[in-house]
Amino acid sequence: MAPGLTDRRSQVERRLFDANAQLLRTRSELEIVDAQLAALQDEADEAQIRMLVSETALAHRAWREAQGHLELLKKERASVLERIADLERKQDELLAKLVL
Repeated sequence: MAPGLTDRRSQVERRLFDANAQLLRTRSELEIVDAQLAALQDEADEAQIRMLVSETALAHRAWREAQGHLELLKKERASVLERIADLERKQDELLAKLVL
């Protein structure tokens, strides 16, 4: 193989390794966000039940706050999923360069 091609291949392999490492970290981040989301969903559900049973302004505020936190975490999850999709595309592009 020509020296230029070997250097190019090595560079692509390094970038592929880096993309894979980022993808693994981001997938781990998604697992954490999913666990937090499940816990927060439970908390929001409980707050809603307390709000419906007690019918107080305080319980209603607690439910609204829980819902707000839940929505923020859902946005964070969507962002993590978007980063995963980007990294998978990048990985596919780099793999295609190795094949060519």
